[in-house]
Amino acid sequence: MRPILTPLAQSLPSTVPFTGPEALERRSGVSFRARVGANESGFGPSPKVSDAIAAAAGGVWMYGDPEIHDLKAALAAHLGIPSANVALGEGIDGLHGLIARLITEPGDVAVTSLGAYPTFNYHVTGFGGRIVAVPYSGHHEDLPALAAAARRERAKVIYLSNPDNPMGTWWGATELERFIAEVPEETLILLDEAYCETAPAGTLPPLDLARSNLIRTRTFSKAYGLAGMRVGYAIGEAQFIRAFDKVRNHFGVTRLSQVAAMAALADQAWLAEVVAKVAAGRERLYAIATENGLASVPSATNFVAIDCGRDGAYAMEVLRALERRGVFVRKPMAPGLDRHIRISVGRPEELDVVAAELPAALQDAAR
Repeated sequence: MRPILTPLAQSLPSTVPFTGPEALERRSGVSFRARVGANESGFGPSPKVSDAIAAAAGGVWMYGDPEIHDLKAALAAHLGIPSANVALGEGIDGLHGLIARLITEPGDVAVTSLGAYPTFNYHVTGFGGRIVAVPYSGHHEDLPALAAAARRERAKVIYLSNPDNPMGTWWGATELERFIAEVPEETLILLDEAYCETAPAGTLPPLDLARSNLIRTRTFSKAYGLAGMRVGYAIGEAQFIRAFDKVRNHFGVTRLSQVAAMAALADQAWLAEVVAKVAAGRERLYAIATENGLASVPSATNFVAIDCGRDGAYAMEVLRALERRGVFVRKPMAPGLDRHIRISVGRPEELDVVAAELPAALQDAAR
């Protein structure tokens, strides 16, 4: 005898949205010289974060503060909002799982873009929801079409990332505010702002803490360099924020994660330095694409989508050829986007590897 899964659990595939570089290395036996596929910050966290972790390491026998009080207060002060409007969780993905759990019943519809960041879809389907996907308009998520789909489907939630993953494009605050106004009040708008620190001025709408159908999620995984620590936060109307306490893992944000995020938040000079390095790295990737006769998509994130110039199958061959040469990249998979590969901004020496290996990878893919 074995435990019996629910019918829903039995119906779901045993898959994960991403294959990690570690798994790829185990599978191929090739070690990556350029880890530029997961949109991590190769520049690392502030040195003050490393010092804070080292000083706190002896205390790992203790659970972290389940209320995450100090970090929540520091974030609220940084944002200029009350603590009651901030929730913490195990990265944006963890928060998205909690949001799906709070609002999704079997049959409920979640509207998203076809090819958008996929993990929210996994959470929704895990609770019996149904995904309705709207194609991109060129390289951008289609705001009018997303709002129209939410109205047509009477959607429970609509997911949008701005700046966008996987294409790196963005909408300005004016377009976002128009979109928010067009979405029905009974539909929750989940605005993923994982790349907000690298976005140009005028991208982020002002924080609206009174709107009950808008929740914004941000992370310490990208520009702050803490992807391995799993700390994300949500900003929203206080009553909705309180609901996270009904379902969250109260010890999920570890003691060291709280220490690390506090130290990262306090070192805004390091953050500014990283953002400048990311901007320079994007320019280098644009140049690498041009040197190889390829077009790139202007990006507001820490990665660049490069058009391989043919179809999705060819782009996949380019990706595989790069992997064989020790370069870890990823690519969009949706039709229309799948002709691109996505390269994260890495350290200069990693981008040197990309520049050296991309020409041969393109040649191999063309055979």
